[in-house]
Amino acid sequence: MIKKISFVLLLPVLLMLLGYQESKAIDNETSRERVSLDFDWKFFLGDEPKAMKPSFQDEQWRSLNLPHDWSIEGEYDENNPAGIAGGFLPTGTGWYRKHIKWDPDWENKRVFIEFDGVYMNSEVWINGHSLGKRPYGYISFTYDIRDHLNKDENVISVRVDNSKAPSSRWYTGSGMNGT
Repeated sequence: MIKKISFVLLLPVLLMLLGYQESKAIDNETSRERVSLDFDWKFFLGDEPKAMKPSFQDEQWRSLNLPHDWSIEGEYDENNPAGIAGGFLPTGTGWYRKHIKWDPDWENKRVFIEFDGVYMNSEVWINGHSLGKRPYGYISFTYDIRDHLNKDENVISVRVDNSKAPSSRWYTGSGMNGT
């Protein structure tokens, strides 16, 4: 009788341990590493139609970290298109570029870039390949970049168009929140 009770008591413990090991294996397969890309971006206020090309020279562009709002850096002027809703600050179009090196750990893995928010009307490229457009600016979005990465340097380009102001009932800013 004691052997039977011991087995009955040990069975739940064994099942829990097996479940834990299976859960641990699943976690290892689906775990992800998040790396911030918020530092060392290049920025240009204005429109530059060739800036999505990886060979475009951006050395003269301003270096900055995210989050960044170029409107708040501008001059207050009641003639700015955003008017009172935009705090009389400028809007417009701006470009962000980031150079990243290939990481051998990315081999045979899915690689995504996630944006916390870009205000607004953004288009994102990796190595000259358009990943997509986002007409809105308040929510995060993600692109799968794995198939477009080079095994040396990679260039992320983001065009932000907040020229159609005002676009909200309150101050929206212009730029990128972070990655």
